[in-house]
Amino acid sequence: MPSSYEAWTVVASVLLAMFASFVALDLAKRVRTADRAIARAWLIGGSVTMGIGIWAMHFVGMMAFKLPISVGYDVLYTLVSALAAIGVSYMALWIASRHKLTCLRLTGGAVAMGAGICVMHYLGMHAMEMSPDVVWDWRLVAASAGIAVGASAVALLIFFWLRKLQGLPALVWQMAAAAIMGVAIAGMHYTGMAAASFPLGSVCTSSSELRGDTLGVMVGAASMLLLSMTLLTSIMDARTQSRTNKLAASLQVANQELKHIAFKDPLTGLANRLVFEDQLDSSVLRAQEGNRRLAILFIDLDGFKPINDSFGHAVGDEVLKQVGQRLSSVARPGDVVARVGGDEFLMLLENNPDRATAAAVSMSVREALSKAFEIDGRGMHLSCSIGIVVHPDHGPRARLIANADAAMYAAKRAGGSVHCFYEADMANDAEMQIALQRDLRHALDHGGKGLELYYQPKIHAISRQTTAVEALIRWHHPTRGTVSPVQFIPIAERFGLIGALGDWVINDAFRQMRQWQKEGLRMRVAVNLSMHQLRQNDLVERISKALREHRIEPDLVTFEVTESAAMEDTQTSLRMFDQLAALGVRLSIDDFGTGYSSLAYLRKLPARQLKIDRSFIKDLQPEGDSYAIVLAVVQLAHALGLNVVAEGVETAEQERILLQIGCDSLQGFRYAKPMPAKRLAIWAASEEGPDHGAPLGFRDSLIEPEV
Repeated sequence: MPSSYEAWTVVASVLLAMFASFVALDLAKRVRTADRAIARAWLIGGSVTMGIGIWAMHFVGMMAFKLPISVGYDVLYTLVSALAAIGVSYMALWIASRHKLTCLRLTGGAVAMGAGICVMHYLGMHAMEMSPDVVWDWRLVAASAGIAVGASAVALLIFFWLRKLQGLPALVWQMAAAAIMGVAIAGMHYTGMAAASFPLGSVCTSSSELRGDTLGVMVGAASMLLLSMTLLTSIMDARTQSRTNKLAASLQVANQELKHIAFKDPLTGLANRLVFEDQLDSSVLRAQEGNRRLAILFIDLDGFKPINDSFGHAVGDEVLKQVGQRLSSVARPGDVVARVGGDEFLMLLENNPDRATAAAVSMSVREALSKAFEIDGRGMHLSCSIGIVVHPDHGPRARLIANADAAMYAAKRAGGSVHCFYEADMANDAEMQIALQRDLRHALDHGGKGLELYYQPKIHAISRQTTAVEALIRWHHPTRGTVSPVQFIPIAERFGLIGALGDWVINDAFRQMRQWQKEGLRMRVAVNLSMHQLRQNDLVERISKALREHRIEPDLVTFEVTESAAMEDTQTSLRMFDQLAALGVRLSIDDFGTGYSSLAYLRKLPARQLKIDRSFIKDLQPEGDSYAIVLAVVQLAHALGLNVVAEGVETAEQERILLQIGCDSLQGFRYAKPMPAKRLAIWAASEEGPDHGAPLGFRDSLIEPEV
């Protein structure tokens, strides 16, 4: 019986096969997601979509086949052929979801998929139910089966090969692969159709069931719609997964950065104290098991603070970075270098070092750090003090770092730029500092018990009257007696107590001022502010609160700030000074001449007073260097409208020169030592001035003395 094909329907079937192949390749990517539930959903849903797409290609291809008789298709056989296509698709996608395509998996999968395709095709043709039966050319039947198996193998190989590609190249090759697979599937179908011959006089007994070109168009259109929706869903899922992967990658990077922050010093990139102590624990265990030694070098920079004060934090940070690099270059393989404080570093030496080895490494460190640091065209020089401990000679694990710290301070006291091995009596100093900070904390927690403010007068140079006093803290320790501020203030700074100590000073000074006012004495009081207090965001708020609570006129209060503290962070300092000035309190630059400030910066500060550091007054002689410096400072201050106080005045000759220069106020042992508040009024009323002159009486401190 003669047969023919409708050309456009054949083209449509081939295009449908290519589109189904393209969707299949996209689905192969989706079934590999890490989420098992999502992967299973894609496997089942994708199998149905892909199977219907392949089956629809077969069905449309059958619609393209024309016989001179009426043809229809048995519903049951047609349905079973569609299920066969879905089963083939499930197997293909399941294999695509595996991590590897083994030879056995490729061979078995290709044969099983080829058999399923043949079942789909030949069941679909059997659904025609011809009488007499179709005559088959078994060579072409075998060829179609071979094409089915080969196409399945190629499809599996393409599934796995496309995994290696990303972006535009992946899309281009996916389209090319879909074209190859579509042609292969269509080739199998039309080879199978060519294997069938229909005898003359044949009748289709199922012609009354599924039939008609309209049905073919509906099947093709529905399949295209289903495939398109699946492809769109796959694309959206791919984008979502891509965003998820990017977020996951960003999270991983963030976690790595957090680990870096947690375990590395952010400025130098060296290990931090946490990592160092963890490594030290492991090293001590290994040393004990092998009866070996290890050593720790506690390295503190000499001369770093003046660099930081003079040139700012940016330059100071660059110096610290270069120090870290030099220490790393000196370290031997296996050594650990860490930054544990502002300018403090630790180095752990393993491999059984003796005292000579530790000393040699210390010499190398000192030599490396003694070379000039070149930053922004400036040559800067540093040295370092190093404390050394050797385990087990110098204490148990728990004491090693503290003992190295004590040895470092001994090196500092020796003048710096040396290394010092730990000795047993050094622990006493470290233990004393710990004990003092504990006792100081206890004193502050109990309202300043044992703390007392002493007051040293400031004398008007011409009238010789007391115009103000400076509040100076003293500590009467219950067992150690009077502890010098030189001793306990660095401890307060080191252990984070300076803020609480500063608050106590401000409140006690204001309390005393209020008490004096009740006694009829309006005394101006100067209070020192530390660098640490200037960095407290709520300093102005706390001062304002204290002024209100004690009912103190702000104009009676002067806050003294050292020049180096004011210059550490000029923008922050200027902002803080402006806020303090807005309260109505006065500001004074203390220790002037010891830091590094510019005239332009001084003009911006709302200060009313400069205090010349006692180091210039000590050596004050006519025609000497100190004389020239003091004269220049006084003239500069007066040009800027500032009052000048000279501290540390002890002799009549110093007084005479300062009066000649034009200094406004004088302060020092020549007039009075710091004294408790109760003695101050008695002193002013009864004591005679220097050289048994006129008494040093009080002046109304609300009125600034005329120069």
